[in-house]
Amino acid sequence: MSGLPDLDSLRLLVDVGELGSLGQAARVAGIAQPSASKRIAQLERRLGLPLIERTPRGSTLTAEGKVVAGWAAQVLAAAEELMRAVQAVRHAEAAHLRVAASMTVAEYLVPRWLGELQHREPGVQVGLDVVNSADVAARVLAEEVELGFVEGPSVPEGLTSRVVGTDRLVVVVAPDHPWARRRTALRGAELAATPLVVREPGSGTRETLEVAFKGLHRASPRLELGSNSAVKGAAQAGAAPAVLSAYAVEAEVATGRLVEVPLAGVDLVRDLCAVWRRGRALTGPATTLLAIACPP
Repeated sequence: MSGLPDLDSLRLLVDVGELGSLGQAARVAGIAQPSASKRIAQLERRLGLPLIERTPRGSTLTAEGKVVAGWAAQVLAAAEELMRAVQAVRHAEAAHLRVAASMTVAEYLVPRWLGELQHREPGVQVGLDVVNSADVAARVLAEEVELGFVEGPSVPEGLTSRVVGTDRLVVVVAPDHPWARRRTALRGAELAATPLVVREPGSGTRETLEVAFKGLHRASPRLELGSNSAVKGAAQAGAAPAVLSAYAVEAEVATGRLVEVPLAGVDLVRDLCAVWRRGRALTGPATTLLAIACPP
């Protein structure tokens, strides 16, 4: 299988399943039925599966088509969440609600929260600043944003916080790294003494790692990089082991592009927190967003 299917073809497949007709699905998509047939045929070739069975009563999904359509619906929903988050970043200056989030929270949690906020309050325009945890705290304290989301073991003075979830850091290596084949768990002292690919100072990931290494002999980082994607790329290229959020490496570990190394004797679990300026009550959309991130 080469390449990825396009979203329009996945939407067409989902619509065929819901409407029971390729012709109706084509009308919803605004294309001619022959074009829709061609698009489905291309999708079948790309996936190597029969997806649609054509009968005198209309078009129905094959058993394989039903499974793929279910997955496709999830992909389309995720794509919609992505676009809402992108729009929030693009329209930050004119937003009704200004929010800042650390990179891990912004990449893996905020899009879903913003989707639910849009569902509850369709008229709200959100501006999202994506920065590291230290910068999130600074923007909240400076009242540049109403609400922030941070990761890490501590919350700066002057902020009220509420835990909205937990995360753990994991050690990952390229598949050909010696640690990928080790049979025993990695101990904290050995990890601390190893030059690693890490996030930059000020990030919640880096702070969590430094707290976990307290009292241990620590090697200098092999690389300090400013994003999860950059750290993952360096680890995949074999630069050195990396320590990142389990959220950030889930797809790479699932597909074998990175290997998670078992770890023992060091606590890399951390809280994810909503923060706002102490003494300032949240109102309106900020209150709604907090309730979505941390249900009562």
